[in-house]
Amino acid sequence: MSLTKLALACSVALGALTLSLAPVAHAAEAVKKPVKAKAKAAKAAAKPAAAPDEEADEPDTGGSTTTEFHCELGNKITIYNNDNDAKHIALRWKKRLHRLTQVGTTTGALRFENRLYGLVWIGIPAKGMLLDSKQNRQLANECKSAEQNKPAAPVAPAPEAKG
Repeated sequence: MSLTKLALACSVALGALTLSLAPVAHAAEAVKKPVKAKAKAAKAAAKPAAAPDEEADEPDTGGSTTTEFHCELGNKITIYNNDNDAKHIALRWKKRLHRLTQVGTTTGALRFENRLYGLVWIGIPAKGMLLDSKQNRQLANECKSAEQNKPAAPVAPAPEAKG
């Protein structure tokens, strides 16, 4: 068999193989499309409706105490606390007011969430931070109120025990 005939035979075999696999490839694509559509429909159905405490409307801040936080990169956050409702805060971020619900923690940190928007506020004595749980990223860090920015009072040394 000459080299030309061998190359021609290989080309014909490869072409036949390609044509025989084409319906299988199209069938695989046809199977994938409904699965994707079903997955999107299931994801949309699983998406929780806005809870009454996480409404799209801005929360009422009347009668609330206000705390301003200055964060790194020039970000600012305002938190509104209502003494009659310790389980919720209103948080102003990027000209929008959000209602967040307190979530229990084992560390003692204050954690408030708005699952509809994916906002998470974590407050510890030294600072606060705002997270986006939907995109898994920090929105604002090193957020400190005027009280947290005050220098710590010097601690007097303990008297030495003589004995």
